[in-house]
Amino acid sequence: MSNSASTTPIVPVIMAGGSGTRLWPVSRETMPKQFIAIVEDGMSTFQTALRRVSGPEFSAPIVVTGEEFRFVAAVQMQALGITGEIVLEPERRDSAAAVAVGALIAARQAPDVVCLVMAADHVVHDDAAFVSDCLAAAEAARDGRIMTLGIVPTRASTAYGYIELGEPLASPGAHALARFVEKPDSARAEAYVEAGFLWNCGNFLFAADTMIEELAERAPEVLEAAREAVASGARDLDFLRLDAQAFRAAPKISIDYAVMEKTARAGVVRASFGWSDVGTWDSLYEVKPADEQGNVLEGPVSVLGTRNSMVRSEGPLTAVVGLEDLVVVATPDAVLVAARDEAGRVKDLVAQLIGQGHAQATEHLRIHRPWGWYQRIDIGDRFQVKHICVNPGGTLSLQRHHHRAEHWVVVHGTAEVTIDGEVKLYHENEAAYLPIGCVHRMRNPGKIALKIIEVQVGSYTGEDDIVRIEDVYARA
Repeated sequence: MSNSASTTPIVPVIMAGGSGTRLWPVSRETMPKQFIAIVEDGMSTFQTALRRVSGPEFSAPIVVTGEEFRFVAAVQMQALGITGEIVLEPERRDSAAAVAVGALIAARQAPDVVCLVMAADHVVHDDAAFVSDCLAAAEAARDGRIMTLGIVPTRASTAYGYIELGEPLASPGAHALARFVEKPDSARAEAYVEAGFLWNCGNFLFAADTMIEELAERAPEVLEAAREAVASGARDLDFLRLDAQAFRAAPKISIDYAVMEKTARAGVVRASFGWSDVGTWDSLYEVKPADEQGNVLEGPVSVLGTRNSMVRSEGPLTAVVGLEDLVVVATPDAVLVAARDEAGRVKDLVAQLIGQGHAQATEHLRIHRPWGWYQRIDIGDRFQVKHICVNPGGTLSLQRHHHRAEHWVVVHGTAEVTIDGEVKLYHENEAAYLPIGCVHRMRNPGKIALKIIEVQVGSYTGEDDIVRIEDVYARA
């Protein structure tokens, strides 16, 4: 190993395409937990992950996410002043295909560049310790190992897979990985913790060419699909859009099953940082500060005679009386009440809600767009009312509607409105009328958020009654 190789920055490959349904109703398909400030005020776990690997030890990140989250990821990166490659998966094919894509793109820098695969939705309690452990694992990765960071268990959990350490490796702090163990029952979990096993947190470090070689041997269909998807991918604004047909050919399999449980090159570094995947409301409760009664209270809530519970509200006043070990989560359009030890079943509940046709199972009341967001206030026969927020510099598409007219009332900021080629500025407490069929657009020319109330009137007010003629975000 050369000195230059040991000082080459690590390439973070951040997996940001999950749905996070176990944290419903706050996390939903249209805006999953990694992009929500659910742990730290004002910052999502995606942003804290980016910040964690923004030091000189790391190069620009490769973010692998879904088509529907591309602008959210870009905006949250821009807010931190971080640039990188945003790769769009046309559909979810589990982690093996995403890791293969990350390794192939990173290898363009240098075949043996070290990659760090990390999830966008985990919580790390000591960023400096995380970086130190990554550097230790990177040394072993440069020697041809595929390393993982093993978490010291805080309890005998049945929610995680376990790792058995093997013999020490030449790199300080690194061990061979003796075996992975799938999520055990309670008795086995206690035995594993007693024997010094570690949790598998899904963070991996490897030289790009090492992972490519292992995929070629153990999951060739995954590698070939990823290679073709990257090679035939297309640039879309600042994004790399993977070829849909090629990527769809990748088997749907995790990197654990495809490679890590089969390879003879696996190694592990015992992590020195605290960690949580905040995968359930119960695990989120555990990383939040609690009051003297053991309650985690967030938002407009009030409790009486209640202990060891999490009560969170994002709008309505939520009151709980005389209960213990409970999770109560209220959003403007849905409420969840669950026993804390049953919180892991929320994912099954969401599947049930989808089967019953509830839009709230997957859709947020607030819908994010590249220019900002909109939120429905009311809907009825032949009308709909929305609250719309346009970010500074944001521009809606040039469009028309066949079945509705619209009224835009400015309540904050300044709107530049184009109607059939005529451009006019509207200020607070001024309104623009857009008749059916007119070609129109709205832009925020100011430096503060533009907020309007939109009233739609017509025979049909669905989102599919939008004919985009031109769009700065390439959606036309």
